[in-house]
Amino acid sequence: MPKILIALLAAFLAASAFGQTRPPILGVAHIGLKTNDIAAARAFYGKGLGFQEPFTLDKPSGGLMLTYFKVNDHQYIEVFPELKGETEDRLSHIAFETTDAGALRGYLASKGVPVPASLKPGLDGNLSFMVKDPDGHMVEFVQYMPGSLHSRNFGKFLPAARVSTRMIHVGVTVQDRAAADRFYHDILGFHSVWYGGMTDTRTDWVDMRVPDGTDWLEYMLNVHNPTPRTLGVMHHLALGVPDIQAGYHTVLANGIQPPQPPKIGRDGKWQLNLYDPNLTRVELMEPKPVEKPCCSPILSE
Repeated sequence: MPKILIALLAAFLAASAFGQTRPPILGVAHIGLKTNDIAAARAFYGKGLGFQEPFTLDKPSGGLMLTYFKVNDHQYIEVFPELKGETEDRLSHIAFETTDAGALRGYLASKGVPVPASLKPGLDGNLSFMVKDPDGHMVEFVQYMPGSLHSRNFGKFLPAARVSTRMIHVGVTVQDRAAADRFYHDILGFHSVWYGGMTDTRTDWVDMRVPDGTDWLEYMLNVHNPTPRTLGVMHHLALGVPDIQAGYHTVLANGIQPPQPPKIGRDGKWQLNLYDPNLTRVELMEPKPVEKPCCSPILSE
C-alpha cells in the first residue's frame, strides 16, 4: 500500500477513535408526545390516522410508560401518558436514526456537546441517547438493534389503510437561529433546503434536511411567549401523502374533522392541518410543491 494511503488511513482511524467522524444520520425516527388522555390519543392516532400500536413499554415500577404508533419500520409516534397540566409543553422529544449510536456519542462529545458517559440497550432493546439542543429541546439519536422490539416487528403492523407511510419532518421552536445552526448545521451536518415566512420579507420557517436522508427538521422562528395551543401548532409532525384530497377524505371517514379543508402553503405544497386531543398539530403534506414557493427555492440536493 502506498505510504500516502497508509497515512490517510491512519489519520482517519485516529480521528474516528477520538470521535471526530460523524456517522450517518438517516432521518426522523420518532416524535415523543405527552397526553393526559391515552384513550383519546389512541382513538386519534389509531382509529383516526390508521396507525397500529405494535407494542408498549411499562415503567419499571409499574404502569404504562409509553405506547408506539407505527408509521413504518423506522418511524414511530411515541405517546407518553404523563401530561400534568394544561400549560405544559406537549412535546417530549424528537429523535433521529443513526447507524452507530456509540460513534455518534463520541463524535458529539468531541464537539463539546454534553452526552451520557456510556451507552447500554434501552428497555426497547435499541441503543440510543439524549442530548439538549440550544433551545432546550430533548433530541434523541437511535440505532435499531437486532432483537429489539422494533427490529423484531419489521414488516409487521403496516396496514394499507393508514393515512401515511412516511413522517417527512418534525418542527420545533427556535429562539436563536445562529445557535441552532451551530448545533444542527455545523456539528450534526443538517443543511437548509428552504426558508420562508408569512410575508416575502420575513423568515418564520427554515427547513433543515438531515445529512444522510430526505427528512427534515423545521425551525419555527419568531415565536414568543406561546400559549399551549400555539406550542401545539409549532411543535408538530408532518406526514407525507401522495394525494392531499385522498388523505382528507380518509380522515373524515375515520371520524376526524379538520378545522379547515386542505390548502396550498407558502412553500407551494398542499397541506392539511389536524390536531390531536392535546392540540399537537399533525400536518398532512404532499412532498412536492404544485406552485412556486415563496421566499426561496426548494433545494433538491
